[in-house]
Amino acid sequence: MEFKDYYQTLGVARDATADEIKKAFRRQARKYHPDVSKEPDAEARMKEVNEAFAVLSDPEKRAAYDQLGQRYRAGQDFRPPPDWDAGFEFSGRGFSGAEASDFSDFFSELFGSRTGGFSEARFHARGEDHHAKIMLDIEDAYHGGARTLSLRVPRIDQRGHVTLAEHSLEVRIPKGVRDGQLIRLAGQGAPGTGGGQAGDLYLEVHFNPHARYRVDGRDVYANLPVAPWEAALGATVKAPLPDGTVEVRIPEGSPSGRKLRLKGRGIPGSPPGDLYLVTEVVLPPATSPKARSLYETMARELAFNPRQALGV
Repeated sequence: MEFKDYYQTLGVARDATADEIKKAFRRQARKYHPDVSKEPDAEARMKEVNEAFAVLSDPEKRAAYDQLGQRYRAGQDFRPPPDWDAGFEFSGRGFSGAEASDFSDFFSELFGSRTGGFSEARFHARGEDHHAKIMLDIEDAYHGGARTLSLRVPRIDQRGHVTLAEHSLEVRIPKGVRDGQLIRLAGQGAPGTGGGQAGDLYLEVHFNPHARYRVDGRDVYANLPVAPWEAALGATVKAPLPDGTVEVRIPEGSPSGRKLRLKGRGIPGSPPGDLYLVTEVVLPPATSPKARSLYETMARELAFNPRQALGV
């Protein structure tokens, strides 16, 4: 997928004001609108202009796009980094899949529907619901508790430029929170008008990448390094978990990749998930004369060929 430079499409500078973007859109529309244009590619160009304007005329989308696109140029191979939009507070729900499909794959990837599970209905003067993606550690799902989170809210200043206002909020993270779960903060969305009720803020939970743990629903997976003799002879070893340390029995003759299930030790819930320890046989380094001698003795006396099953 290629990166799209929306500023280049409209012919404006990256620091263009909101009024300059509107004027550029009108100018391009007069040039490429299929009803009046004689350009052979007018329809395709008008679609590109509409797409660029849909992003750059929206302070929220523009702020997120600006942060993402700082290191990219038009036509450059592009894949959005995971959770690139975390920490931005958006109003509404973004574009639905059907709406986003009217534009390019690039647009759909970035600005398709970001979250779901709540109503878009507006009642009289009620404020608009906002939503934001937040990143938590896996350990937060085990313990829960209060967290201070910072969110960035795009605004247009008096000169028509997009700025980011940052605000902090205290959030109670429920124990057993799942990846993709929505946390509703009542009354913390957009204020109502004329004394109307404020909208809600929905936080969509995602987990930070972890060097040791991988989450699948409520189940958690982790590698468990074991010595060759522990794997071959069996042993009881200590294994760190997100909620403490546990002693685990390694069955005799365990190969690398063997799954040891710890029932109910995954992410808490009703029912809780399981935790799977995946054995990983780690060889001691042969960096000393004694270690080399032991390996040489094994090579002579065990007569072990790990490639025998391959017929060699």
